[in-house]
Amino acid sequence: MQVPKAGDAQDCWLCTPNYEWMSGNTHVSCGKRYTCWQMAACGRAKKLGIQAASLYWHVRSKQDLLSLVAEEICAPMREPDRTLSWRYQLEELANEYRRVLLAHRDAARVLASSGGPSGPKRLRLTEIGLRTLLDAGFSHKDAAYAGLMLNDFVIMCVLEETQYANAEAEGASEDSSSGVQNWIESLPPNEYPSVVALADYLADPDGDERFRFGVELLRNGLETLLTRRKA
Repeated sequence: MQVPKAGDAQDCWLCTPNYEWMSGNTHVSCGKRYTCWQMAACGRAKKLGIQAASLYWHVRSKQDLLSLVAEEICAPMREPDRTLSWRYQLEELANEYRRVLLAHRDAARVLASSGGPSGPKRLRLTEIGLRTLLDAGFSHKDAAYAGLMLNDFVIMCVLEETQYANAEAEGASEDSSSGVQNWIESLPPNEYPSVVALADYLADPDGDERFRFGVELLRNGLETLLTRRKA
């Protein structure tokens, strides 16, 4: 499975036949850049055949609009192979979630701001994750907490992963990760020896490896918890 890199450009939803979704990158017709929120508002208004200013006659609030956009972001997510063990089903689900968030600019920020799932597409994904945990033998409480933790982990990883890419794309920095590493290495080593020694890894822009590491920790921790609960 090919995972989009943070900052990869995508066409916006105003330029797709059904206006279903945009990335918030550069509008291919006018060349202007928009935030995810701005493009969401424009796209939904276009789909309804109205001006963006009239959108709130059809959508009650910005929060409701963010929920609608979050639905569209998650729509392409594929269900993991149910013949796999629960550990690998969770891994597939996390990887797929990360893939769709990286495919659209500011998508992780939208998911972090949109509240809990309320539409059928996100509810279906929530059901898949929780069902996987319950089928594995986790208690109701453990399954609920583990599902919330997995969701938060993926969103925060992508937020962290894309912050430098977005800044660089907007011209704020030529190489933000190198700047962070240089700053860490400039710290007094007698005061912060551990921080300076780990500068290469703390500023490493390779989100793939860090994400795999985090997923492995989560899987191993959940497996240990399940074994202890059953003992």
